[in-house]
Amino acid sequence: MADLILVVDDEPKIVKLARDYLQRQGYQVATAADGPTALAIARRDKPALVVLDLNLPGMDGLDVCRALRRESDVPIIMLTARIEETDRLIGLELGADDYITKPFSPRELVARVRAVLRRERGELQAPNVIRAGKFEIDLDGRRVARDGEWLDLSRTEFNLLAVLAQHPGQVFSRAQLLQRLHGVAFDGYERSIDAHVKNLRRKIEPDPGNPRYVETVYGVGYRFAAG
Repeated sequence: MADLILVVDDEPKIVKLARDYLQRQGYQVATAADGPTALAIARRDKPALVVLDLNLPGMDGLDVCRALRRESDVPIIMLTARIEETDRLIGLELGADDYITKPFSPRELVARVRAVLRRERGELQAPNVIRAGKFEIDLDGRRVARDGEWLDLSRTEFNLLAVLAQHPGQVFSRAQLLQRLHGVAFDGYERSIDAHVKNLRRKIEPDPGNPRYVETVYGVGYRFAAG
């Protein structure tokens, strides 16, 4: 059965454009024009991915994203006309996986959907368990333990830690991490990695303000220190 994509936007032309292109690529598409309806459909139909506009009637897209994240790890691509970087970063910090700014190319939307779904299905390879310092990372079970205590990581946070921990000491640029996590790197989206790193540090670092494990290499990117 084809993957179901939920497209949430209050602009009929945007919905039609997204629906038509996604359907041409073999996806099933459900649509919603407001936040409450989107949540109802997501809870009922369990889509494989949600394309979510931030500026919605009835319930702001950020609130929809927050509600979805409390209930599931469904991949979310934000769709917004807002140009403020703060809005995009807030969405990423809430757990969105990617974002596209209007006006957008429908081909880019399809490429993003494919890339996020590829990541969701897991392209991380052997070894099945990574042991690095205090961490045990179970790739098959998608679980992470620090000092024997299992941590509650989102899908993106898990993938980010797994990529870094498979190569301790190696410095990854933001563009390289985008390529590993999303399957494709787009210029101008590197700051999303900073938001994911910030969230990851909150969960794995004893003192997130002075990270011991996910280190910043200023002017370059990030590396994992097994410590």
